[in-house]
Amino acid sequence: MDIFAIVTVLTILSAVFAYVNTKFLKLPFTIGLMIIAMGFTLAIIILGHFENRILVQSKELIASIDFRTLLLDVMLSFLLFAGALHTKLEDLAKQRGPIILFATFGILVSTFIVGSAFYYVAMWMGHPIDYIYCLLFGALISPTDPIAVLGILKDAQAPKKLEIKIVGESLFNDGVGVVVFLVLLSIAQRGIASVDAQDVGFLFFEEVFGGLTLGLLMGWLGFKVMKSIDHYETEVLITLALVMGIHALAVSLHFSGPLAVVVAGIFIGNKSPEVAWSDSTKLYVDKFWELVDVFLNAILFVLIGFELLIITINGEYILLGLLAIPITLLSRYLALKGPISLFSKKLEFIPKTDLIMTWGGIRGGISIALALSLQPEMERELFLTVTYVVVVFSIIFQGLTIGSLVKRILNKQELKKENT
Repeated sequence: MDIFAIVTVLTILSAVFAYVNTKFLKLPFTIGLMIIAMGFTLAIIILGHFENRILVQSKELIASIDFRTLLLDVMLSFLLFAGALHTKLEDLAKQRGPIILFATFGILVSTFIVGSAFYYVAMWMGHPIDYIYCLLFGALISPTDPIAVLGILKDAQAPKKLEIKIVGESLFNDGVGVVVFLVLLSIAQRGIASVDAQDVGFLFFEEVFGGLTLGLLMGWLGFKVMKSIDHYETEVLITLALVMGIHALAVSLHFSGPLAVVVAGIFIGNKSPEVAWSDSTKLYVDKFWELVDVFLNAILFVLIGFELLIITINGEYILLGLLAIPITLLSRYLALKGPISLFSKKLEFIPKTDLIMTWGGIRGGISIALALSLQPEMERELFLTVTYVVVVFSIIFQGLTIGSLVKRILNKQELKKENT
């Protein structure tokens, strides 16, 4: 099936699932789409027992979609730019300390805690795995996706300062998480003995700081170009070209494309509305990127549901996936605890910020895409199944309960204020 036919099928199914969710289920948009997609997939699997051709053709369709390339090389840059474009720099700057630590120190700590714990759990289960491969799992499962949870937090009337922490962390930890994963993947491929610590440090520095510098430079260039004209159609096109150009340039220079796109999006989203854009341009740019965000997330979460067709459903793999859920949650809690404790006196944190951010740290498609990047000898099938179990639990159970958790904590806080 050619690419246009695949996109057509996914778009039609996404629209149908969105209608069913909006009309009947009324679940949060992305969560509802994924649940319906998984239900649809399970129906195909059941029908496949009676008519095998249906199951075979469905698997062939999903297998023909390069999920890793589609997300990491195509969709991720657009999704991150759309999120960054609507992130206020003033709010981000106030929380820059904890956000930077969450997205860097937090990712590194989580990677090593998850990797180490999973290494011993797998050994206890009688399935020993090389430590470096467990660290790769730690790196791919540590980045969080704010999309599924932000709407829920707004409905729960969560404080803005909590919302900006989650958004800011998620915007930057995707890029840092990918860099950490690539560094570990390089070590796994070349062997620890042949890897020089200086080379690893340079690679990390090149990816991260190169990406940040490129994003700032390209964001400034895009801003100057748009400032010189007043034509909303052209300016929308410039933002679109900017995202695609930044990604292509970052890949060729071996910089982090996700970090470059985030920086450019924040720069343009905060600088342009007051200086470079007319009211019409601001309206059309905002609406265009909101629709891009909605469309790509609809496709992404439907695809996550459909990935159920190609993962290895194995009792041992599923059990390891279930054991990985508390490991990833505890690791995230410990990784957040340090930065929160460090800044708790300088910045005002709402009660139980560590608990809310732990439960609100939804894993998404980027974890599955990175798991698909593993080579077969790196326990790819096992880690893909384990990652899928963690992601599904995260999106459905954490995503659907985070709102209630926030409301309960805020209500307790209000009661304490009334009693004092």
